[in-house]
Amino acid sequence: MSTVSPSSVAVDGGKDIAKIHHQDEAQKELDAGALFVLKSKALVTFYSYNSISLVLEHHAQSGHRHLRFRDMAHDILGPNWGRYYVGPIQFMVCYGAVVGGVLLGGQCMKAIYLLSHPDGTMKLYEFVIIFGCLILILAQIPSFHSLRHINMIALALCLTYSACATAGSIYVGNSSKGPNKDYSIRGDNESRVFGMFNAIGIIATTFGNGIIPEIQATIAPPVKGKMFKGLCFCYAVLGVTFFSVAISGYWAFGNQSGGLILGNFLDGGKPLVPKWFIFTTNFLVILQQSAIAAVYLQPTNEVLEKTFADPLSKEFSLRNVIPRIISRSLSVIIATFVAAMLPFFGDINSVLGAFGFIPLDFILPVVFFNLTFKPSKSSPIFWLNLSIAVVFSAIGVIAAIAAVRQMGLDAKNYQLFANVDH
Repeated sequence: MSTVSPSSVAVDGGKDIAKIHHQDEAQKELDAGALFVLKSKALVTFYSYNSISLVLEHHAQSGHRHLRFRDMAHDILGPNWGRYYVGPIQFMVCYGAVVGGVLLGGQCMKAIYLLSHPDGTMKLYEFVIIFGCLILILAQIPSFHSLRHINMIALALCLTYSACATAGSIYVGNSSKGPNKDYSIRGDNESRVFGMFNAIGIIATTFGNGIIPEIQATIAPPVKGKMFKGLCFCYAVLGVTFFSVAISGYWAFGNQSGGLILGNFLDGGKPLVPKWFIFTTNFLVILQQSAIAAVYLQPTNEVLEKTFADPLSKEFSLRNVIPRIISRSLSVIIATFVAAMLPFFGDINSVLGAFGFIPLDFILPVVFFNLTFKPSKSSPIFWLNLSIAVVFSAIGVIAAIAAVRQMGLDAKNYQLFANVDH
């Protein structure tokens, strides 16, 4: 789980009381602005997903049931859009989520290892490989429908470890063990501006979901109303988990908060909270990330099996089982290799958000809605959708530039297969 630090102003720490008071007020205003961005993105994606649901339902009632994002793009925008734009973006988003999940699982394994072996010599990429082996087994689960029980377990794990992360941050923030709180933004003005848009890309991955059509396709008819209730429940969970972890983590660690907030519970190998607490929380994240990776592998698996499977043979015949095992295994092996080679969790999130989640979850849904229902140009909903598409297109372009820039900077500071802490 990544924690995105809200923006803040630099505090020089002078003795002038009036100057400090002025800077504190500016700090509060910018923190409030950062929370506004978080809330705004949550509202926009909720609106976008509900729009997608309405579009899917409308086409299903017309006899054109869409099971995938690219199916929607094919019918609404044209075949080339589905084949060469939306399809590759969805593939990148889902496969990138697998890469990020494998990396996060490896980081949590390393944190557990360092608790019992503070001077241990095992590197991060070794734990990434170990976690990849676990995903290699889960990848063989036959279908998306087969994951419904795993999804329920993942939900319980998400709520539990988010509560643990929040409680741990509050404990450290209130104790003398915690670091000195510094909420200033590091770097020059250029770095701050690009950092802000880089953070926007990361936030997009938090609210992003690249498989909304696939999820709705599993709902038994009639679908009307069910998806909206599901979205309400989903965003209630998201509000409890993401906001509590982000706010408490930033409050406790300031600009030292890492891409993985659990990494801040260890300071130079010294635990700031009880060891059993760190072990339990990281173990819960490992279990949950294994479920997430298994879910986001399904669109990739579907593409591979459509290419290599024989539709005339039975699902569990040797003709289909062997290619499925080989293709799914290679998919996980490649994801694990990429995660071990580029162990920068924040960078992966920002690239996914800028190039994948922003167009897929912020722009395309409102475009699909306007083209499907054709609201009057004098109606508020038409201009609302158009405004969302234009604004987030501009944000996406700048966020993409910021993401590429940040990866370039990190490439100078770290080597391939770097042994980063978090």
